Amino acid sequence: MQQVNVSAQPREKTGGKGAISSVLGKGMVPAVVYGGEKKPVSVMVGEKEIAGVLKFGDNALIKLKYGSEEENVIIKVVQRHVVTDRVIHLDFQRIRLTDKMKFKVHVKLVGEPQGVKLQGGIMEHALREFNVLCMPTEIPKEIEVDVTSLKIGDSIRVKDVKSTVELTDDPNHVVVSVIAAKEEVVETPAAAAAGTAEPEVIAKGKKEEEGAEGAKPAAGAKPAAGAKPEEKKAEPKK
Repeated sequence: MQQVNVSAQPREKTGGKGAISSVLGKGMVPAVVYGGEKKPVSVMVGEKEIAGVLKFGDNALIKLKYGSEEENVIIKVVQRHVVTDRVIHLDFQRIRLTDKMKFKVHVKLVGEPQGVKLQGGIMEHALREFNVLCMPTEIPKEIEVDVTSLKIGDSIRVKDVKSTVELTDDPNHVVVSVIAAKEEVVETPAAAAAGTAEPEVIAKGKKEEEGAEGAKPAAGAKPAAGAKPEEKKAEPKK
């Protein structure tokens, strides 16, 4: 990766919203430089200059110059305003160009899967970043994964990816796959009505119960449990 030169200025006042607002008001971004055997140093860098550096990607290799110091660093943390997305603080980490380090690299999918284009499947992108181990000067901006040959049921795992740097993720971790689209079952009005209709036998039973209510028992039938026997009217004496 190409190394970018960035100029910085020492920053004396640190901490507090007032100090940060003062730096941002000058078109600068407050930052801290840490790592290695040196103590952390507070600096500020040009906002426009940093915007240009961030276009190189998250792992841009930077030669930071401030005062009489010149150090190799990478941007470890970028803090942005929650509303404007403006960069409001940076963390620079010191690195050695001769030592391998761990980095996160963006996964870029290339092509359109056959399973999507010809079979109507759905592509699922499971892994968005690779964890890699390499020299700072060998960091790729992104790692491409060709998905053109994938059919429904196919997948690409970490172990299937060819890269110029060492991938440290689980070799069996799925990066991308193509699955069949699920069929949506649409209930027709007739089916919906049938599902809510009351079975005929139940309706008939209810009618019979309603019809039986208040009816006199047949001759010779025993009265129901708890029912009072029918009283006979006395015949008038002649």
